[in-house]
Amino acid sequence: MNPIKFYQSQPIPLELHKVRIVQKLNLVPLDRRLLAIKDAGFNTFKLSTRDVFLDMLTDSGTNAMSDNQLAAMMQADDAYAGSQSFDKLQKAIQDVLGKKFILPTHQGRGAENVICRTFIKPGNVIPMNYHFTTALAHIMAVGGRIAELLHDDALKLQSDNPFKGNIDIEKLERCIQEEGVENIPFIRMEASTNLIGGQPFSIRNMMDVRKIADKYGIMIVLDASLIGENAYLVKQREEEWKENPMEEIIKMMTSLADLVYFSARKLSSSRGGAICTNRKALYQKMEALIPLYEGFLTYGGISIREIEAMAVGLYETLDETMIGQSPEFIRFMVNGCMDKGIPMVTPPGVLGAHVDAMQFCDHIPQEQYPAGALAAAFFLCSGVRGMERGSVSSARDENGNEVLADVELLRLALPRRVFTLSQVMYTMDRLEWLFHNRKLIGGLRFTYEPPVLRFFMGSLEPVEDWPARLVDKFRKDFGDSL
Repeated sequence: MNPIKFYQSQPIPLELHKVRIVQKLNLVPLDRRLLAIKDAGFNTFKLSTRDVFLDMLTDSGTNAMSDNQLAAMMQADDAYAGSQSFDKLQKAIQDVLGKKFILPTHQGRGAENVICRTFIKPGNVIPMNYHFTTALAHIMAVGGRIAELLHDDALKLQSDNPFKGNIDIEKLERCIQEEGVENIPFIRMEASTNLIGGQPFSIRNMMDVRKIADKYGIMIVLDASLIGENAYLVKQREEEWKENPMEEIIKMMTSLADLVYFSARKLSSSRGGAICTNRKALYQKMEALIPLYEGFLTYGGISIREIEAMAVGLYETLDETMIGQSPEFIRFMVNGCMDKGIPMVTPPGVLGAHVDAMQFCDHIPQEQYPAGALAAAFFLCSGVRGMERGSVSSARDENGNEVLADVELLRLALPRRVFTLSQVMYTMDRLEWLFHNRKLIGGLRFTYEPPVLRFFMGSLEPVEDWPARLVDKFRKDFGDSL
């Protein structure tokens, strides 16, 4: 798509859609926000949306649906088995992702469960670019472990490396040689690595990974939940692919993988998920687990109406004006925050704008969860719900010891076609105020810690009464403003 230039004003992301249905938002008073975050155990996952102004927790299941998706939902064939709606999904996956054998799942983690139960045995190791929380939990649940093989500079949060999601090929080959081919059921690649700032991998890197996989006879599993955005950044940043349409870039990536799975909550702006492959033997190994854990083979625990929306949404992933809206808003926000001195993950990635909480809150020890504290503090001063992506989102080792995260991030998700530019600018303004008052933020400690995926349900408390100090400063600077 050719860039749109402005005659006089500063270039800004231009929305190539119009708003036809709206949902009312409320910015509740400061006292209510303080009570809400306390009741939520200083865990933004546990906030009620009645207390949230802008919900930037995640892009999962929160992308705006199109008029064509909503219209398609009215045509659903609600058969338990043999649904014609599933036939449409099969065709869409084959057309867009190039895979013909399809196993539907209720969402991405349902696919992870089936894949891990089928292929991983106790003691196996899964080489990957970087883990995702639920992928790691499923691998560990069946006795496996992971080897994260990013390049050393990938965790340097401020850099100009366009493809921080690349696998280090030397590390990959060394891992295979040290662990043994027989102990590696597959190599996992995640399109736009979620936990390090939504950073993409290049097609050249995936081709190199494919060569190593073929050399040792190991299959590649691709998490394609954010493959559309990864393809968009490939088109912008990888010289060899700048003239290729989205369809060709996406199909090239999926063709290099033996098995592709995705969360439709991200990829197709709907609900559900799927596993797909062109290898019938792999399909048959997993087939029996779908009715056991998900639902019959033509719905997999997904509402048939959502299957209709999935099919339309997959085709819409090929529309550069749709898939590029979120990355362009993210770039606008990241660059604007950096101009104000706020430490952000660069280059801008996908999913959302990521704040470097270790720099933002460099006075808070990592053992006191600076990213979690920043997420709570930012909600308090703005009503904006972001997500902690740091040590709260990590897990303890087999001996119960804390495993500190490689990075501490506050993610401010910008789902596709949801927020306006004024709402993004409000978010930036409140973040700038908090940055200037960052020394008022203190640490957190767990009061309730679930054994698995603790970031979802856990509760924390401040190590001191820093929220009161922050509230007092807000009132001094903003008066009776919300």
